[in-house]
Amino acid sequence: MKVYKKAILPKGFKASGVACGIKKGRKLDLALFYSELPAKTAAKFTTNKIEAAHIKVDKRYLKHSKLFQAIAVNSGNANCFTGSKGEQVAGEFSKSVARALQLNKNKVLVASTGIIGKPLAIDKIKKSVPELVSKLSGKGVEKAKNAILTTDSFAKTVTVKFNIGNQAITLCGVAKGAGMIAPDMATMLSFIFTDANITQGALNKALGICVKQSFNCITVDGCMSTNDSVILLANGASGSKLINSGKSYDLFLEALNKVSLELAKMIVKDGEGASKFIEINVKGANNFAQAKRLGLNIANSNLFKTAMFGENPNFGRIIAAAGASGIGIKEKNIRVKLSSLKKKDISVLLDIKQGKSSATVFTSDLTPKYIKINAEYN
Repeated sequence: MKVYKKAILPKGFKASGVACGIKKGRKLDLALFYSELPAKTAAKFTTNKIEAAHIKVDKRYLKHSKLFQAIAVNSGNANCFTGSKGEQVAGEFSKSVARALQLNKNKVLVASTGIIGKPLAIDKIKKSVPELVSKLSGKGVEKAKNAILTTDSFAKTVTVKFNIGNQAITLCGVAKGAGMIAPDMATMLSFIFTDANITQGALNKALGICVKQSFNCITVDGCMSTNDSVILLANGASGSKLINSGKSYDLFLEALNKVSLELAKMIVKDGEGASKFIEINVKGANNFAQAKRLGLNIANSNLFKTAMFGENPNFGRIIAAAGASGIGIKEKNIRVKLSSLKKKDISVLLDIKQGKSSATVFTSDLTPKYIKINAEYN
């Protein structure tokens, strides 16, 4: 199994990215990911009770079908808290791309990211759709990956290749996210593409498992987004044996987990203003949920995060956050270990010695730059 820190689209996939004018300065702000074959689709969305318009529209589409051929994405505007008009606009976005691709309506999923509460300039998008479609290519992912960014300082991409029998399988992930990051999931968009031939049930199961231990285990600032989306398309173009269970499923799950976890870590490393990448390992819990809750309580503590920024090995910040989690831990059983704070990557171990379950949570430090970025964001 080979891992590449770049985007290599699987067989049958193309992408493109253009500037439609939502962002100032003709920056790339419109992306399209396209499968030449109908692709089985699995998706996970934010648990925020305020959902962006694209999530409402995508959920309706996914109720009626699990086969899609494209994901169209705009950045610079979240199309959230925009009422029924926002949903109408998200629907128009989807249908305009479907027409240009000569697909049946409702076969294109959409996603938006950016400022909340402002009307999405659908006319600008529609005007740019013909160019977006005409520029589709295998190499178009280079522009597409940048067209989905907002406050990100770099694009997040990873590709994993492995074999099932004699057939080569590719999984490629493209994501954005830097701030407003908190489970479940984060202010992030993540799109994963594969040419694997897999059953719908196995695809749903695999995504659920991988999201649980990757995108749902990261936090930068404890603020949950309204637009979080993870969408996985599998078009079967590899011609591999049908994956459903057994060794072939285990291989697929391992590859998908590598893609998901790598993208999740990149998002944390690009946390707005972050200078430290922090891995918090919680051991000795009664179950995974308990371990994760403890880890996130520490990860979201501003006192802990600022101590990490200041390279101050103050164990009290960790202990206080763990105790405030609401989980009944015993002081005499707690063991805490910190790696050197002088390095960019920091590891924290919390062992509560109550059970056999564990969880790993990823976060970043809190710096003055984070405050500046978000104070000026508009």
